[in-house]
Amino acid sequence: MMEKESAVELPAEKIEDHSGHGHDNAPEFLPHWLQQRWELVLVSLAGVFLITGWLGETFFGLSANLVLVLYLLAYVAGGYDIATHALPALFKGKFDTDLLMLAAATGAAILGEWAEGAFLLFLFSLGHAGEHYALGRARNAVSALGKLMPKMAQVRRGDDIREELVADLQIGDVVIVRPGDRVPVDGEVITGFSAIDQSPITGESAPVEKGPGDEVFAGTINHQAALDVRVSKLAKDNTLSRVMKMVSEAQSQQSPTQQFTQKFTAKFVPIVLVLVVLLAALPPLFGWMTFADSFYRAMLLLIAASPCALALGTPATVLSGIAQAARNGVLIKGGVHLENLGNIQVMAFDKTGTLTEGKFKLTDIVPINNTDADDLLAITAAVEQQSNHPLALAIVNAAKQQGLSLPVADGLNNVPGQGIKSRVDGKPILIGILKLFRETAGHSLDDNIIQLVEQLESAGKTTMTVSHDGRFLGVLALADTPREGVKDTLQQLLSLGIKKLIMLTGDNNDVAQQIAKKLGVTDVQAELMPEDKLRVIQELSKEYGAVAMTGDGVNDAPALATATVGIAMGGAGTAVALETADIALMADDLGKLPFAVGLSRASRKIIKQNLAISLGVIALLIITSVTGKLDLSWAIIVHEGSSILVVLNALRLLRYRHQLATVEYSADNTRSTNIH
Repeated sequence: MMEKESAVELPAEKIEDHSGHGHDNAPEFLPHWLQQRWELVLVSLAGVFLITGWLGETFFGLSANLVLVLYLLAYVAGGYDIATHALPALFKGKFDTDLLMLAAATGAAILGEWAEGAFLLFLFSLGHAGEHYALGRARNAVSALGKLMPKMAQVRRGDDIREELVADLQIGDVVIVRPGDRVPVDGEVITGFSAIDQSPITGESAPVEKGPGDEVFAGTINHQAALDVRVSKLAKDNTLSRVMKMVSEAQSQQSPTQQFTQKFTAKFVPIVLVLVVLLAALPPLFGWMTFADSFYRAMLLLIAASPCALALGTPATVLSGIAQAARNGVLIKGGVHLENLGNIQVMAFDKTGTLTEGKFKLTDIVPINNTDADDLLAITAAVEQQSNHPLALAIVNAAKQQGLSLPVADGLNNVPGQGIKSRVDGKPILIGILKLFRETAGHSLDDNIIQLVEQLESAGKTTMTVSHDGRFLGVLALADTPREGVKDTLQQLLSLGIKKLIMLTGDNNDVAQQIAKKLGVTDVQAELMPEDKLRVIQELSKEYGAVAMTGDGVNDAPALATATVGIAMGGAGTAVALETADIALMADDLGKLPFAVGLSRASRKIIKQNLAISLGVIALLIITSVTGKLDLSWAIIVHEGSSILVVLNALRLLRYRHQLATVEYSADNTRSTNIH
């Protein structure tokens, strides 16, 4: 079946005030096709009138009046789009680069340099057209997400299958996704098994096997077999729609460098206008040069000091960076976060669910006080089935696998960082770490229990001590496993220049150290309450400045919000992760983090390059214009060339690929890094 057009379109955000030039300003009475090409038509007409006038004047002896008319037409065509932005802005008290260009062209006309003025407006408008085309490529890299959304879906209504609008579907409806079709909704597979290409959403390179109970996302591609999918989110709320909305919002958020350049331009342009007036008036007044010469140099200064490249270079870089990140399953929610990530020296990680799978397995059941092992597990599972904590799920799964009958438990009360309290058969039960019992009256810990817990935890296991009605029943031990490839990921981050990788966990120090050895983190902070993680982030920020925190977007929300950059795992389908963090790894894949850091650092590098190019060209042109070393034509070419150059430099980010670095250790434990 042919893919339908998108039901959702991503708004094309304006990068900068003057970057909005285009067919938005075309007269409404023109045909739509002409409005769409209005900017190109104007540039072409300006070029035709300019070349015709110059050739006629230089080689064919056209009358002066006819040549003047051609140059005037070139002025109108080349200056129309600029004037429609500059003049309304001037009436609002805003001074921008378009105003400087109009003033320079007017000055050239006053000097009788009609050809030079027409040439200026032609190149300036041509530069804008080229810039908008190039920047459009960056926008399209993101707006292409909208085209992934099917407009129609095959819906099962009783025994019938009907084609309906995706926008009209309700939660609970069942849609059929055939092989080769894009999944039209966020939902849960209820029948069928197939491989789904999730790369448009999560950036995963390989298709993911899906079956009953698994979640699928709108815009992904079904490969092998038909699936029945129950709708779990409305079209406006699905993952793809939220990603598109957030990327659109991210494009409009200014980075620190953007804020600097905007403030600089707002103050710089009025200063330039004052200097232009002084340069035109003072030299003739003191007899240093003729008015014609001083006025000509003043016009050169107008062109030279116009900060077009400065205004375009940073937003173009930010837009390209955010676009490339989104294409690779990393949602960066603003230019400020893109820049900040590139400045990070210290990264903190939540352990469970971030560095580790978060899928615990029950490894040891140690009953005491003549308690039966099955009874210990059944009572614990009865309480834990009221919780969705990873440890609780592991206990309940173990009990189910053994086919145990569970007693009735009620009144679950969570004790943050320590465990839980509940009631079984009407009697109080406590499950948690030893600290829970030390701080609960009527529970005296003997040495045997303490030694048992210490022995299990020294082996890198997480323990749960259980008491019922004041009597200790035993200890359960569970083990979590590191995520696949997480050690390589952390070494990649070190190779990128991250100085410290800190694991934050509520586990006891022995367990934390065991996990840390397997992972290769540089520092460990263990036995942390939720508020302690926040405190650690605050302390790291004071010591190192920029700090990133990576977590699951739920339990770590305070730390994520406090860190310079908060990074959430598992953005796809996780509303909390998308809303809480500054950056979301859509595929729940920590392996995307080195790419994000590398992209951010490449972005910062390009931003600095563009700043150097922009300010360098402005300084060079100001000096040469004031001293008369460069004529008007060359000033125009150099000025507009720098604007195009910084945009093209920014667009290199759309081709960014992270270079894989392997870290090897020699016999003397010396680390070496190879890039390939």
